[in-house]
Amino acid sequence: MYLKKYNLKNKFALVTGAGKGLGKACAIALAEAGANVIIISRTDKDLRAVSKIIKKLKVKCKSYVCDITNYSEVKNVIHQIPRIDVLINNAGTNFPEHFTEVKRSNMEYMVKINNIAAFNLAQLCTLKMLKTKNRKNIGGSIINMSSQMGHVGGPIRSVYNMNKHGLEGLTKGMALDLAKYNIRVNTVCPTFVVTPMTSKFLKNKKFKRDTLNNIPLGRFADMSEIASSVVFLASDAASMITGTSLLVDGGWTAK
Repeated sequence: MYLKKYNLKNKFALVTGAGKGLGKACAIALAEAGANVIIISRTDKDLRAVSKIIKKLKVKCKSYVCDITNYSEVKNVIHQIPRIDVLINNAGTNFPEHFTEVKRSNMEYMVKINNIAAFNLAQLCTLKMLKTKNRKNIGGSIINMSSQMGHVGGPIRSVYNMNKHGLEGLTKGMALDLAKYNIRVNTVCPTFVVTPMTSKFLKNKKFKRDTLNNIPLGRFADMSEIASSVVFLASDAASMITGTSLLVDGGWTAK
């Protein structure tokens, strides 16, 4: 009886940055839970590969090549989608630099993709959600992909800290505004996960050693552990959870 609440059958879930890494893992996990999936990425080749996997799971999958930092592109894509019940606001990036050496172009791009694009997507998807009749009964879930760095500081991550702390604040404010529509808004906050984006950082032996020393469980997170957390928050099993963070950090922030 209780496990039925994890079923996402007949839900439509949009995932950004779905061509690889965490976005790909989340899209596949949502499909495994029964959701129909809409995937967005800048790379058509990646989208076709992910779509092929998802369609084998006997759910619908629609893909769009889109640069989420381009508002008009994003607006056009959302306009084409008939229904959205779940948004996984996953796309983002990081350029680790010491605060005194942060390049303005990197800082501005990170704000653009990690904050402004995330805000725009959330707003456009919310407006689409509200066009579905009985939204209050159906409910909705927006999951902003944050980080443990949205709760603590980290060296050479001042801009990323700024981005993710801001995303945490946006999530809380959204949760309060959207609660009356039964649209829940939360963040998932991973520790370091082995993905295409982080693999280049983890090649540095000292960085890898120091990072593992900060994780009480003594290992990096697996993408499946983040994806399963996303499925939980997207499902009715989390129907009373909004405005908060699910820290999948191996104990990093407990210290």
